[in-house]
Amino acid sequence: MTESHVADPAAESAAQPAPGTAAAAAPATALRPHAEDAFADELAALTEADDRPRPARWRLSPWAVATYLLGGELPGGKVITPKYVGPRRIIEVAVSTLATDRALLLLGVPGTAKTWVSEHLAAAVSGDSTLLVQGTAGTAEEAIRYGWNYAQLLAQGPSRAALVPSPVMRAMAEGMTARVEELTRIPADVQDTLITVLSEKTLPIPELGEEVQAVSGFNLIATANDRDRGVNELSSALRRRFNTVVLPLPETAEAEVEIVARRVGQLGKSLDLPPAPEGFDEIRRVVTVFRELREGVTDDGRTKLKSPSGTLSTAEAISVVTGGLALAAHFGDGVLRAGDVAAGILGAVVRDPSSDQVVWQEYLEAVVREREGWKDFYRACREVSA
Repeated sequence: MTESHVADPAAESAAQPAPGTAAAAAPATALRPHAEDAFADELAALTEADDRPRPARWRLSPWAVATYLLGGELPGGKVITPKYVGPRRIIEVAVSTLATDRALLLLGVPGTAKTWVSEHLAAAVSGDSTLLVQGTAGTAEEAIRYGWNYAQLLAQGPSRAALVPSPVMRAMAEGMTARVEELTRIPADVQDTLITVLSEKTLPIPELGEEVQAVSGFNLIATANDRDRGVNELSSALRRRFNTVVLPLPETAEAEVEIVARRVGQLGKSLDLPPAPEGFDEIRRVVTVFRELREGVTDDGRTKLKSPSGTLSTAEAISVVTGGLALAAHFGDGVLRAGDVAAGILGAVVRDPSSDQVVWQEYLEAVVREREGWKDFYRACREVSA
């Protein structure tokens, strides 16, 4: 006979955490969900609508992966939001590369959405974007090959149980997509650890006299830039193992404004910031400033400008506008204005005080001051620059 349990209201009340305590708070949500979680509904809709051939262990067909990245409308009316705004052919070449046995290298200056594209490609192809190696100057071979659980290693000696697989090894064994971010920041001798993986599709384990062979579906996406400080050139042997796709900066101001507005909206939701529909003009001004200083000429082509030492990328524009939105929400009336983005622009432009400060002051006086409708922006920038 089963034992019945009757709830005791008093006991339940005593068991509940006090209001205001950490335990009483709402269930925690990820500040930045992985792509496969944030866009799970779109991936599910694409999976249902996708009737095209899929490579081994791919969640979607190449056509559906490209649609997920570029956006579109499915037959049932479901709208897929664009994750990348740029030339369609770039994404098609990237997806086609992953369908072959060649690895993909996404190359571009900082802020061209290399990491963003890499994550979404892995999410669409494998349903998992977390098999990631983050490249730094301190990245060791173990991060790409494998490591050891030293407690088990000392107790039992080398064994499969003591081995700690890297994300690359796991991707090889499971037929998934691995990611290596900032490949050129990894020391050159560690970079070359990938040569055998990419050419022979195998990862030797000499300590065990074994190897891990890649199964169908395995591939690797790496990102790199060669204009930032602290980069290590790829060896010609390693570069040959990749199909390189260069991600350009947005071709037009309209495209860059769209990218910034869309990404700021997504970040604003995750940070519980109110939407700022009236802030579109400020987004356009931030993008205009960044593009003019980046290209060394005003939009109308009449005035040559000096460029600062920083990259002034689209990613930095997104950061400036998001910071301004937070200022407007918490210390203003919720409307994004020039004063909310001025300090962020100053911080992005003036990286080297000795040289960039001169560039910024000349731009303010020669361009911003004389531009019609920008008086409020000029005053705000002068205040934070004083």
